[in-house]
Amino acid sequence: MPRERRYPSDLTDAQWALIEPQLPPPRTGGRPEKHRRRDIVDAILYVVRTGCSWRQLPVDFPPWPTVYWYFVRWEEDNLTERMLAVLRRRVRAAQGRNEEPSAGIIDSQSVKGADTVPRKTRGYDAGKKINGRKRFIVTDTLGLLLIVCVMAASVQDRDGAKTTLLSLYLFTPVRFVYADAGFAGMLVDWCRRILHTVLEVVRKAPGQKGFAVIPRRWVVERSLAWLTAHRRLARDYERHPATSEAMIRWAAINGMVRRLSRGKPATRQRAWTLDDLRM
Repeated sequence: MPRERRYPSDLTDAQWALIEPQLPPPRTGGRPEKHRRRDIVDAILYVVRTGCSWRQLPVDFPPWPTVYWYFVRWEEDNLTERMLAVLRRRVRAAQGRNEEPSAGIIDSQSVKGADTVPRKTRGYDAGKKINGRKRFIVTDTLGLLLIVCVMAASVQDRDGAKTTLLSLYLFTPVRFVYADAGFAGMLVDWCRRILHTVLEVVRKAPGQKGFAVIPRRWVVERSLAWLTAHRRLARDYERHPATSEAMIRWAAINGMVRRLSRGKPATRQRAWTLDDLRM
């Protein structure tokens, strides 16, 4: 029997059918699980989408300590990394692409840190004038998340990129990466010598003034915009960078299941006109 959606962040039946097979089987022995796993996943997505704290989960979800316990347990089991890989392959196949990407795009984003972020894991980005953390992500050419690393905002792009690109090298077949000018310099040679990866810097057109869409780079910038549409990611609230990375992966998973269940391009809402307001 179809389940009634209580909140916009809740999974539809089609979306749950994509998520459920990826979850680990219930543990044998002991007491049976009291709460439905679909309710647990909906609660996690509610936190990610709305930005509320765990303690402020609505009462019709399972108790917040239970939801948080599953969140931590699944992350220790690397669930989000595996789920992300499976869903990404399915999205790419649905788009007529090879399941495994051959190229990626890297970028960073500095976000303010809430007062819950400890001093030892935060820093000041002098260029953006932001005190908080910096997210490094690599996406494929469709904008699907491959790797995410969260560090103090004081970490320079070239330094943070080494950790990120090393993770990309270890966990994906991608050996060609596009980047902006912030990643130029010795990093390009380091990637070639150590990772056997080509890092191509995509620069602005000569004489460019104002905003312009830059080939290749716009894909990862769009992905960052998709992620920060989830209010929990509008700033960093997490005590540990690993928890921030998990939140980002859940947001990316949410986007992928919506994309797969939709089965067609999104339709934009029609803009309101003065005639609409007079009705």
